[in-house]
Amino acid sequence: MTITPGAPPPAHHTPLALARGFLTGGVVGASLAALAVGGIIANAPLFAAGFVLPVVYGLLFFLTSAPRRAREAAAVPRTALAVIESLKAIGGESGDIPVRFELSVVPDDQPAYRVETTQDINLVNLSDYRPRGVVVVQYPSDRPWRVQIVKRPTPEWEDRAASARLDSVPEAAKVAAPPKGCAFGFILLLGLLFGAAAVALLFRGDLLNQDDATKSPSAARPTASSTSSTTVVSSASGTVTLGPGQSFLGKGELVRAVGSLTGGEDRRRALSVVVQERLLSIVFAPTGAHSKEFDPSALPYDRFPALVDQARSTLGIHSPTTWQIITDRLTGSLVVRVVVTGPEGTASLDADGQGNVVRRVPAG
Repeated sequence: MTITPGAPPPAHHTPLALARGFLTGGVVGASLAALAVGGIIANAPLFAAGFVLPVVYGLLFFLTSAPRRAREAAAVPRTALAVIESLKAIGGESGDIPVRFELSVVPDDQPAYRVETTQDINLVNLSDYRPRGVVVVQYPSDRPWRVQIVKRPTPEWEDRAASARLDSVPEAAKVAAPPKGCAFGFILLLGLLFGAAAVALLFRGDLLNQDDATKSPSAARPTASSTSSTTVVSSASGTVTLGPGQSFLGKGELVRAVGSLTGGEDRRRALSVVVQERLLSIVFAPTGAHSKEFDPSALPYDRFPALVDQARSTLGIHSPTTWQIITDRLTGSLVVRVVVTGPEGTASLDADGQGNVVRRVPAG
């Protein structure tokens, strides 16, 4: 049979395909940005939208493409003869294995062409397919590269395949699915950037407020008080440092310092309060830490000097060099722990929320 080689279909993109690519990129970019921005500004609905948006888009895409899939399923495929130029098993050792075929397809009413296709073939039937063998194939009329070998053709086509003698089609007539190309990739990337930027711009105010909360001018610039102390406050912690010659064991010093860090109508809760001779540090409780937080203004500060004196004199430290008080409720109940150090080592004393001693750990 004389074969007239056909030309491969042109690779192009319709405006609808490009618009769909831009929309897909926009949904992906907006979803990723919603997850990131929602996590940063603690916006639960926005964070959840990052998961919901692609699901909704996928469902809408499935519904809108249903008519096209129905038309494709209803279309009658073309049937033709093809000669096997080469075949190669590309995986599997039992049952159905994928085989890559290179075929010369010879339709009755169209130019012949060459195509590559992959199809699962049962290992038992693999010997039925050999180079230069003639087979019956089917393919959609508008997508000739989607060729599939008919494993059980009708008697008429089976007789035609048995008696046919087909020539090979030149490599120049090979057809394939239109490549995506640079235009589609560029449109997809543009949509992704547009979706991410849209979310960031919509919530830029919340992002700026979040940045101000963590790096506010008041937190960056320490202020000196009339008692020569330095106060530094941020969203996560606060410190007060006294000047030379002062001590937090002085009357009223701790109460005033704690008030400067936690004052206001909405008093801040704390995870820990650490007191040293001239340094007070408070770690504020984040959202959701209810089981471990406490009110730092309710501590028994009037008992702190006596607790320090007991720790320095009754725990075997004869020449104490440093001391510190650590208050937290990480173990469940509020604990005020006084730790002293000296040449003999380290010793500690634990008290409850009212300042009553409940445990002593002497040096050594």
